[in-house]
Order: sequence, then structure tokens, then C-alpha cells
Amino acid sequence: MTPEVIGLLGVGSLLLMIVLHVPIGISMGVAGVLTFGFLRNWSAAFSIVGAESSTVFASLELAIIPLFLIMGSFAASGGMGRDIYRLAYAFLGHYRGGLALATIGGCAGFGAVCGSSIATVSTMTQVAHGEMVDRGYAPTLSSGSIAAGGTLGILIPPSVIIVLYAVLSEQFILTLFTAALIPAVIAVIGYMLAIRIYVAIYPEAGPAGARSSWRERAIAVRESWATLILAGVVAGGIYSGIFTVTESAAVGAVLAVAIAVLRGRVSVAEFWRNLQSTAATSAMLYVILIGANVFSYALTLSRLPDNIVTWFGDLNVHPLMIIAGLMVIYVILGALFDTVSAMVLTMPFVFPLILNLGYDPIWWGIVMVMVIEIGMITPPIGINALIIKSMLPDSKLSDIYAGIVPFLLSDFVRLALVILFPALTLWLPTILDLPR
Repeated sequence: MTPEVIGLLGVGSLLLMIVLHVPIGISMGVAGVLTFGFLRNWSAAFSIVGAESSTVFASLELAIIPLFLIMGSFAASGGMGRDIYRLAYAFLGHYRGGLALATIGGCAGFGAVCGSSIATVSTMTQVAHGEMVDRGYAPTLSSGSIAAGGTLGILIPPSVIIVLYAVLSEQFILTLFTAALIPAVIAVIGYMLAIRIYVAIYPEAGPAGARSSWRERAIAVRESWATLILAGVVAGGIYSGIFTVTESAAVGAVLAVAIAVLRGRVSVAEFWRNLQSTAATSAMLYVILIGANVFSYALTLSRLPDNIVTWFGDLNVHPLMIIAGLMVIYVILGALFDTVSAMVLTMPFVFPLILNLGYDPIWWGIVMVMVIEIGMITPPIGINALIIKSMLPDSKLSDIYAGIVPFLLSDFVRLALVILFPALTLWLPTILDLPR
């Protein structure tokens, strides 16, 4: 058999294991070892597993992941999601649809200290949904704003998925974080515009609340001190150059734990649960990365990615047509898989193609995160929608999906803007002269 055929069989074995519900990291590792073994020899195949495991566990960049996960866990336990939601409501609650606007603002603020879409959705469902129901909000608007706002957790730095992309693509984390800032601002503005348009068409869906006085707003700011300090220290430390990204993650983790403990929000049992959850999630991500690296080496040896790049290069179509096709694929993958799986499964094939088409890897990283983010709220699956349904058993999945539609339209507009105008991602890193 030719190396290309062996590579295709390796991909087939990977897909079969995924269908059989074998964990994605294990599936990629086993498929990589089998492919490598048939292409070279079994001794080399097993040695590459040891070498990649050592590389992953020794990576200082990957140490950022458990640190940000700890920060997010204790930020949630410390009530920071509720604090930032109240702060957003104090300034936005008097508008029609104000609670939904506050939910988007709360998701954005919590995303800045969390870095996870699932954690953001889970937290804001507990914090915001009951408030909106009590104020007479339509189920569509309340659930839709939470599902869409939750996706901001993986776009607003610090983002675990952006760190993973940086490691897999060998790009600078700080450059990617900076590149994500303008698209993140556009996302928040776009979601808020979607809410305003929705309540203009359906006024009864989001009744306005009472206007908060400046004294009440000052109190809300004071009560949100923990979140504001944590976000300020982490973001300020990174972008001012006082801390490296790794140091900032470490400082943020320690600060989040200290704030949660000092506020008396975390019991001893919950403290250990947070650490155990972080350890379990970190271990899963490390296994996925080891498996992805082994599988990527095997595919490179089979020359399959090179042949795919050549095949696409021979097509007589505009590169934007290829990008459009990839967008469709990623929306589907985002709906079916978690964000990490969707990214690592496709990196060995797609990343060389993007570079061959002449696109910037920093720009592509943000585009890929955005389109996977869209997949997380796209029917008929949409992981964020299913999380809300699992937390609110009495809610209707049809209401959640209906409420997501306005936000999806906003997402597609934002995605088109970033694809057609790459400067939206590349301008800030360029003027700040960040490494590329």
C-alpha cells in the first residue's frame, strides 16, 4: 500500500473509534500509532508517544491551561458571575431588553476571567435566567441571550481554546489574545444590537426595568470589586508587559482562589471539587494534545496533508470559496463536537492549506475560533443550547433554538466582516509590534 492509502486508513480508524465513543485523545493517539507503525516500524511508533508526552508535560505554555481553569472555577465559586451581571444590569437594565443586554455584558465580563464557554453558559444560566423569567421576559430571548453570550467565553481573552491553537500552530499566545480583542468587541456590540432589534419587533419579549440611580450604580461597581480587580490584574499584566501570559495566569489563579476564600464563598468540599475538576479537565486536554501530535506526525509521514494542499491548489477557484467551504464544515463540526475536538481533528489538514493559500495564521486562528463558536449554538445540536436544557429541564428546546436565531445572524455578519477585512484581527498586533 502507498503511504497515502495508509494515511486514509488511519483517518478511517480514527473516525470509527469516534463513532464507537472512544475518547477523542485516545482515538487520535491509537490511530497515529497504527499509521506510524505501518509506515515505519512499531518501535518508532511507540517511541513517538513517549517523546510527545514528555514534550507536552514539559511545556511552559501549556501550564497556562490549568492555571486559567483554576481561575475560572474559583471565579464562578466566588460569585463573580453574579457580581458582574448585577453591574451590567445597573447600567443597562432600564432599556427595553435590558436584562438580556446585561446578560451579554455579564457573559463578556465573566469570560474575561473564565476562558470557557461551557463555564460561562452554566454560570449565567444560574444567575440570569431566573431574573429574566421573574421580570416577564420571553423564554426565547432569555435562553437565546444566555446561549449566545456563553460563546464569548472562548473568544474574549484569556481563552483556553486560543491557547491550544497557539500551541498546536506554534504561534505567540499574546499576539493571538490581542488579535481577538476587536472581534470580541464587535461580538458584544452585535449581540446587543440583535437584542435591541428583537425587542423593537417584539416589545413584550423584554420589558424595561427601573432606571438605577447613580448611587445604586456606584454600589454595583463596589460590589463587583473582585471581578474588576481580577480582570484588571490579568489583562493589565499581560498587555502592559508586566507579566508574561504564563505569569499572568499564575497570578490570576492565586488571586481568584484568595478572593473566593476571603469572601467565604467556597467551602472546603467545594475547594477540593474545583481542584479535582481542574485536574480532570487539564488531564483530558493534555491527552487530546498528545494524541493530536502523534496523529499529526503520522499524517505528515503519509504525505496526505501535502496531497490535500496540492489538490486544493489545483482547483481553479478563488481562495475565498475554499474558506467559505471550510466555514460550513466548521459550523457542522462545532455543532457535533466540543471546541477542542473540532480544532485538533482538523489542524493537520487545514492549517497547511491555509498557509499555502497565503493567509495569516493569526487571522485564521481567530476566524476558526469564531466559526466553532457559531457551531456551539447552531441547531439541531448546539452544545450551549443542550447545556441550558439540561440545567432547565422545564424549558423547551424549540424556544432555545428560536431565541438563538437573531444572535446567529449577528454571528454570520461578524464572521463575514472578519474574513473580508483581516485588519480587524491584525491591526492591533501590528501597531503594538507583537511577534508573529
